[in-house]
Amino acid sequence: MKAIQFQEIGGPEVLQYGEIEQPAPAAGQVRLRIEASAFNAADNGMRAGFLPIPIELPHVPGYDVSGTIDAVGAGVDGLAVGAPVIAFLPMERDGGAAEYVLAPADAVVAAPTSIPLADAAALPSVALTAWQALFDEGELEAGQRVLIVGAGGVVGKYAIQLAKRADVHVIATASPRSIDAVRAAGADQIIDHTDTDLLGALDGQVDVLLNLAPIDPEQFTEYVAAVRDGGIVVSTTAFMSTPGDDTRGVQTRTVFVLPNRDRLAQLVSLVDDGALTVEVTRRIPLAELPALHAEASTGRISGKVIVIPA
Repeated sequence: MKAIQFQEIGGPEVLQYGEIEQPAPAAGQVRLRIEASAFNAADNGMRAGFLPIPIELPHVPGYDVSGTIDAVGAGVDGLAVGAPVIAFLPMERDGGAAEYVLAPADAVVAAPTSIPLADAAALPSVALTAWQALFDEGELEAGQRVLIVGAGGVVGKYAIQLAKRADVHVIATASPRSIDAVRAAGADQIIDHTDTDLLGALDGQVDVLLNLAPIDPEQFTEYVAAVRDGGIVVSTTAFMSTPGDDTRGVQTRTVFVLPNRDRLAQLVSLVDDGALTVEVTRRIPLAELPALHAEASTGRISGKVIVIPA
C-alpha cells in the first residue's frame, strides 16, 4: 500500500512516500481503508523530535482519520466491514497517512452522516481537545464566562461553539484575518490582540482563561489577572508552564488530549444535529504531505488540512 513514513527523526525531508506492507488486524483491532487523515501540529513535532511521544521507527504519521472498516480482528463485536467511521488513533502507533491503517476497535466511532466522510477526519483530536479544555479541565458551567486566547485557530473555533452551546459567555482574542471566523463561531466579544490591550478591553473578570496560542510567558502571566478568585487557567501549550495565582486560589491546568470514544460519539452527534461545524480549509493528496510539513515548519498553515490517499 502507499504511505508516508519516516525512518529517522529530522526535518520534513525525512518523510518518504512509497510502498509499505499492508497491515493485518490483530485481536481487538480493525483495519480501515483511509478516506482521509488530518494534519496536526503534533505530527510535525513527533517527526522533528521535540514532542516527547514515544514512537517506533519507521513511523507513519496522521492520528486523526476517517474511512471505512476493511477487515475485523478476532474478538471485535459491533463493528462491521464497510461501516464508515472516524478515529483518534494512539499517537505512538502508525497513523493514517496511508491507504490503510490499524485501529483499536475501542478507538473508532460511526462517522457523521451530514458531512463528507473525508472531511470528518478533521474532527477527532481537535474537538476532543476543546471539550476537555473547557469542561473536564476548566469545569465550565452554564452562565459562566470564558476568555479564549488564540480563538482563531481550529481548536478555538470548536471551543467557541461548544461553550456557546453550554450557555457560557465567550470572550475571544483573534487577529484581523480570523475575526470574521471567530464571530461566525459565536463569540460574544472579540478582542483584536494586535492593536488592543486585552485586560483593558474586558468588562469584568472571567471564570476560566483558556490559552491556545504560543504567547510570551510574561504576557500569559499578566493575563491571569483576568481570572476571578478561585478561577482556572487552562492551556493547551504544553511546551510552556501554565501560570496561576496561589494568593487568589487561581488554579492551573494543562491539557494533554486523551482518546474518549463516548465523547467522540457525542461530538459526532453534535455535528449531525447542526450544533457543531467541521471546517476544512484545504485538501491535499498523500504524496504532498512532506511539502505540507515543510510549510508547517515556517508557521504558514492556517485552518485544517486533510490528506487524501487517492
